[in-house]
Amino acid sequence: MEIRLLGAVELYTDGGQLVPLRRRQERLTLAVLLLDPDRVVSAERLVSVLWGQTPPATARATLQALMSRVRKAVHVAAGADADGRARLLALGEGYRLSVPADSVDLHRFQRMVEGARAITDPRRRSAQLAAALDLWRGPALADATTGILRERLCGGIEESRLTALLDRIDADLSAGRHAELVSQLSELVVDHPLQERLHGQLMLALYRSGRRADALAAYRHARRLLVAELGLEPGPSLRELEAAIIGDDPGLGSAVAGAAGAAASTIPGAERGTTSGAGAAGAVTELPAPPVAVVPAQLPAGVAAFVGRTAYLSRLDALRPDESDERHDPTIVTITGTAGVGKTSLALRWAHQARRAFPDGQLYMDLRGFDAEPASVGPSEVLHAFLHALQVPAQRIPAMPAAQSSLYRSLLAERRMLIVLDNARDADQVRPLLPGTAGSMVVITSRNRLSSLLVIEGAHPMHVDLLTAGEARKLLVDRLGASRVAAEPDAVAEIVSHCSRLPLALAVVAARAAANPEFPLAAIASELRAARGGLDAFDGDETFTGVRAVFSWSYRALDPPAARLFRLLSLHPGPDIAAPAAASLAGVPVRAVRPLLAALTGAHLLFEQSPGRYGFHDLLRAYAAELAYAHEATAEHTQAQGRLFDHYLHTADLANRLLYPGRQLMSLSPPRPGVAVADLAAPPQAVAWFASEQRVLLGVINHAAEHGFDRHAWQLAGILTTFFHRFGLWHTMAATQQTVVTAASRITDPAGRAHLHRSLAVAIAALGRDDDAQAHLEYALDRFRELGDSNYQADTHMGLVWVHGRLGQPELGLHHAEQALALWRTTGHRTGQANALNNIGWWHAQAGRYEEALAYCGQALDLHHESGENTHDEAVALDSLGFIHHHLGQHDRAVALYGQALARYRAVSSRYYETRTLTRLGELHLTAGDPALARRTWEQALAILDELTHPDADALRDRLAPLPG
Repeated sequence: MEIRLLGAVELYTDGGQLVPLRRRQERLTLAVLLLDPDRVVSAERLVSVLWGQTPPATARATLQALMSRVRKAVHVAAGADADGRARLLALGEGYRLSVPADSVDLHRFQRMVEGARAITDPRRRSAQLAAALDLWRGPALADATTGILRERLCGGIEESRLTALLDRIDADLSAGRHAELVSQLSELVVDHPLQERLHGQLMLALYRSGRRADALAAYRHARRLLVAELGLEPGPSLRELEAAIIGDDPGLGSAVAGAAGAAASTIPGAERGTTSGAGAAGAVTELPAPPVAVVPAQLPAGVAAFVGRTAYLSRLDALRPDESDERHDPTIVTITGTAGVGKTSLALRWAHQARRAFPDGQLYMDLRGFDAEPASVGPSEVLHAFLHALQVPAQRIPAMPAAQSSLYRSLLAERRMLIVLDNARDADQVRPLLPGTAGSMVVITSRNRLSSLLVIEGAHPMHVDLLTAGEARKLLVDRLGASRVAAEPDAVAEIVSHCSRLPLALAVVAARAAANPEFPLAAIASELRAARGGLDAFDGDETFTGVRAVFSWSYRALDPPAARLFRLLSLHPGPDIAAPAAASLAGVPVRAVRPLLAALTGAHLLFEQSPGRYGFHDLLRAYAAELAYAHEATAEHTQAQGRLFDHYLHTADLANRLLYPGRQLMSLSPPRPGVAVADLAAPPQAVAWFASEQRVLLGVINHAAEHGFDRHAWQLAGILTTFFHRFGLWHTMAATQQTVVTAASRITDPAGRAHLHRSLAVAIAALGRDDDAQAHLEYALDRFRELGDSNYQADTHMGLVWVHGRLGQPELGLHHAEQALALWRTTGHRTGQANALNNIGWWHAQAGRYEEALAYCGQALDLHHESGENTHDEAVALDSLGFIHHHLGQHDRAVALYGQALARYRAVSSRYYETRTLTRLGELHLTAGDPALARRTWEQALAILDELTHPDADALRDRLAPLPG
């Protein structure tokens, strides 16, 4: 018999007669049983595939009937052998279908493709792959399933079809059929415009057909497509192929190599003496553990004081999509209502309950649409965070928001995810964050109605009302105990009335009462009655006529220092704050601010959202801001903000110095009195501080620029450049620098403007805008010359070394390295001299002048040894020397130098640079005739690159493929 899955699902007898499977569920059942051949498929999985998350009560009985019909069809098709090799058995809680392996076209296809890989003759390999591809009659399971379910069942199969096609083209290229492939490849790149391997094959076919100019034009076309659609530059394999075509590399005349036919070896970039990555690795002979795919689980903890809301929770349950849904659009729910009504609490309570229905994870972001300060989170920042959570390498995240959104939707199209967008200001803030296909669900909370989302995107509206009187009373019972609430029913009713049945206000009252169990509830009700005021200044809704009263008596119960801190915290621009920053705001030691934070947390005027980090509800922030402007003079505001900005500036500078000892760093004015600098003592602490404060630091820069603290703005932006560069946060770095550039008209300090342009150049060069980066660096260089600052002139020359290396202009890069060396010799900056010498040596090595390169890099290493300041830069010099000795034919010396470089990289957790040295060490072993050792070395590098989700991994994986296992 014959079973066909590669197209419509069909069952034939040995004589070629079609055995009808009239129902879609019969065809789908047969297919699912055969996708994992001769294995037991659980009844639970079959029910889930056939009916989704909400199967009917009769699902198991219907499944048994389906199995009976499928068993009968298989029996008819198998004929005389029905009781032999073709059997459908019920085993335990599942079913197993055993059929002859060659009877299923999918399994024949997979075996033929696997067998083709072992065929060395390219013509025979091409013929076998072509025969395998001929088995396809259309999309797999074409008449059995559609939509997301088909993508889940068949995504890998369809991908293997494309891979087999590309393998067949590689074989034809190896067989010299390049001229006849050009037409087919030209059509395929139209059908698969983002498939870089196809573009590389077309380039190679054109080049081998004597059409060198057309091959380069094909590269430019591919680059335009990738940049326009995804905001991404081509990967390293495609770029190396272009370079090989430009240089007429002799290797291009032979068999196609790797995924894009990369014929040139990996050429290290010009960025000698920069750092990237974090973590440590083991010895050269040990392989790190394989990377683990992380499912995002970003939901914050729910609120303890949650009561009622059962109708809302039930409605959310009813809207939850499942795999049986035939909807083509994502499910979007807007939860709206007044401030403090519990929108976020409701969304998080349901999200935690429903998270198992979204196996691909949950994404969460507080959009801060209603903060007292205009500090809402932009779509691009959210997309960058979400793409990072979805394990997109930072270097692969597009620069333009539209391309970020496109990539985000492409990734979500294959997933069932829950996305919670909290505190949205308006529809425009969330629209770029919406998936484009069914399967995922978006829950949005907002004070506004978001009407355009209902009209255009078909969102389901849910307006959350105040608690009922019964729910409000239940909240107090849960917090204070039933007996205490029952003992004073009139006081409880008055408290509920004064709190306007608003959950936030009730939680504050409950905290006050719980902290003072000896207080009668009548006394608390009396306090509320006396302090009645309203928050109508922040919202015209009558709901707030009693909320200020709740806040005010909680505030008046504070000691004066805690009350002052509460007021000053409203000046902080970030989503949360750590104790040293809070201490700086108040101008007190860190040890003195901790009890104040505890007092505010105990009164529910502040919450500790993660250990050591504090935030408050935006209503409370608004109330604190009102008090701050009523009680503090403008001068006190300015002094508090100055201390806060000093804290972040000087702590960032300390972290930077820990990460880059001996580097040329900015000179800062001393912090003003009362500033607490975070206690950081080692590079891991510096990295952790940067990571935890990342979002806060962006807000601080914006806030400083808006409030006239221009020096803080540009200095902090400049310091953060090194952190952003180390961790690949180039889009964030560019946005930060652009914020400061926008305010640059107020920056009269020439040094500030020069630093600003220098930092911006690093950001936009990392995003691929090398020509623009060169212009910014040349502007900065002119300004530093005018200022007579030789150190920063040299540092800017080194930036131009990097950019000219990226632009493929080594002689210009060499010129700027020599200029930097001359300047640093006049200032005596030894680490700078060493880095410049190493760059000069590196460019000589790239030009094949190895003896000159050896002299320069040797001087660089000697200087590093003398200064003993920068382990990372010393490792870079050792790596350069290893490369030089390799090409001088001194194998043992090169191995020793590479080993020393690796030890130093591991000592400072410079994992990406560790992979670069491992890659070159593997090349050395391969040249020495030891492919097995080369493979083990490259596998170590690949494991780290995969762990870092770095795009260099693809090129290295291609180079590993032909090596013996």
